Amino acid sequence: MSKPTSLTYKTRNWADYNAALKRRGSLTIWFDPEMNWDAEPSGKRGRSRTFSDAAIQTCLTMKVLFGMALRQTTGFVESLLRLTG
Repeated sequence: MSKPTSLTYKTRNWADYNAALKRRGSLTIWFDPEMNWDAEPSGKRGRSRTFSDAAIQTCLTMKVLFGMALRQTTGFVESLLRLTG
């Protein structure tokens, strides 16, 4: 049995190739400006909740998506919120 021949590619347009590599590392995240990060008061006894269910779900989604630990995810989301203002 013979080995399949490997294909070799030659880059002809280095400017486009370099721009494509830069775009591959780009990350864009949109936050809904109307999303409420603070929890609504429950009116029950005891300590009130700090964050809304939507905020917790957003953080857990980022945790799974990027494969980070919980504390790393917390710092990541905090830095993103600082950037957005």
